[in-house]
Amino acid sequence: MIKRKGNWPAMILLILGLSTIIFPLYMTIIIAFKQPSEMTNSIGGILALPKVWNLENFKEAMRVTDFWRSLRNSLLITLASVGLSLAVHSLMGYALGRNKAKSKFYNFVYLFIVSGMFVPFAILMMPLAKQTAEMGLANWFGVILLYVVFYMPMNILLYSGYLVNIPMALEEAAKVDGASTWTTYWKIIFPIMKPMHATVAVLTALAVWNDVMTPLVILAGSGQNTLPLAQLNFQTQFGTNYNLAFASYLLSLIPILIFYIICQKQILNGVVNGAVK
Repeated sequence: MIKRKGNWPAMILLILGLSTIIFPLYMTIIIAFKQPSEMTNSIGGILALPKVWNLENFKEAMRVTDFWRSLRNSLLITLASVGLSLAVHSLMGYALGRNKAKSKFYNFVYLFIVSGMFVPFAILMMPLAKQTAEMGLANWFGVILLYVVFYMPMNILLYSGYLVNIPMALEEAAKVDGASTWTTYWKIIFPIMKPMHATVAVLTALAVWNDVMTPLVILAGSGQNTLPLAQLNFQTQFGTNYNLAFASYLLSLIPILIFYIICQKQILNGVVNGAVK
């Protein structure tokens, strides 16, 4: 009987990749449950398990960050940004994806929008801060609007790529039956793109949920903190309270993790089918 040789290089790479995830997560959990007195300069002291597992750090972190209010703000901004992105970006991706191959104008618009992925936020930061203030958009609505614009290039790239896998025969059959372009899109194309909707929703939600710079620039001084903004309270010029900070990070991880678990079945299929051919 011939034994099949294992793919050891791939196994080693997988183990290394897994360790880069498990080790930081382990450190985050044990530090979140430790007291400051248990934090020592020695490697053994930092890696050791807490002597007593208690929730005091979590209670204090929730108090310092005004957790429920900050959580409400983050949820509101994230859900609104994801909802608008799914509606607007999928429609734009459909229009551009179906017409860019046969129209120079649509192809130019597509390339122009996608090129926005290469513009760093640092270049736009100051002009956006001034412009949103002058237009009265230094609030939740302004932040949501900016997110819809920021993630438009990537989402349109994904949607237009996914449309390659949807045959034109479906739309032609709908037109024969008397359906308008609008009806064809919402009744036929939009439901078919469910895997890509899940992918775009998770990618957009992760980016919005963890973003610090946009709310910091636009909402500075308004008192409308998101969770990432509120977590800056743990960092001062004299140091960082890692115990409270890591406890707060774990709390903020729970909602987005639940969202990912709900959508995970559709994500892989959406990413693979949405790849540009």
